[in-house]
Amino acid sequence: MPVPLIWLGAGLAALYGGVKYSHAHRGSPAPESHARYLAILPLDGCIVSCGVFGVFDHCGIWNDGTIIELRGNGLIRGISPERFLSQRSGEDIFVACDARQQPLVAPGTQRRALDQLYQYSEYDLFSNNCHKFVWQCISDTNEPLTRFAELKHKMAAHFDSEITWQKALY
Repeated sequence: MPVPLIWLGAGLAALYGGVKYSHAHRGSPAPESHARYLAILPLDGCIVSCGVFGVFDHCGIWNDGTIIELRGNGLIRGISPERFLSQRSGEDIFVACDARQQPLVAPGTQRRALDQLYQYSEYDLFSNNCHKFVWQCISDTNEPLTRFAELKHKMAAHFDSEITWQKALY
């Protein structure tokens, strides 16, 4: 029976390595224990994010006190901030801001998100996820995008600014 134990050990090692890789490469908005964050009022059309079990990030578009997101079943919906955090590990929602801690809003982002409400999009963790949905709303393009770090990189270039993440005050 040593073979099942070897497979179990290999699986646990792979999970541990994946978590470490994810933390190193995702560009998370999650706060560092020593960091100080401002409380920012989100603006309509700004990008918000929260942590998912310490491994991933989920993001959406702020709209009049709700968040428009691409859900894992493919439904694009508007939900409350509390529901956005529900069943995820994050306790805070973060707002994408520029270097001066001003929320970043690209013209047309809110309208493009609203235009897709209650539609279905073929969800895929790698090729059509919340990060790609948010980027499509910001840029009005249909470019491949998989990881949160890629979204941050594209946003920094689009807004010509360093991206900082501040706690949302809602």
